[in-house]
Amino acid sequence: MNRVSLLGFLGLLGFLGLVTDNPGFYGFFGFFAFFGWVKIKPDERFQANLGRAAKNAFFAGMALFPIIAVWAALGSFEVAYSVGFAANFVLQHLVFTLSLVWLERGGGGL
Repeated sequence: MNRVSLLGFLGLLGFLGLVTDNPGFYGFFGFFAFFGWVKIKPDERFQANLGRAAKNAFFAGMALFPIIAVWAALGSFEVAYSVGFAANFVLQHLVFTLSLVWLERGGGGL
């Protein structure tokens, strides 16, 4: 079994949106897509692509952090903190997922 597919269980957090009437939780339903990786054999190429995708997500988050820090310094700290936290979370997961899909489909050379 591919351990990346275990991220699909985070999709269960989406049901908190139904219980709490908070639409912010509905985005977690997107994690159910990770169950699609359950049949992918985690060979050496997959492990390398996983590392490359994680590196891309890390640097995307690091690039967003100074923008949020400047926004917090110049504007409302509370708004910048809450929106920045959510934006960073979404950006990192989106970059990771899209990078992994692209790399597994043969993109990225080497």
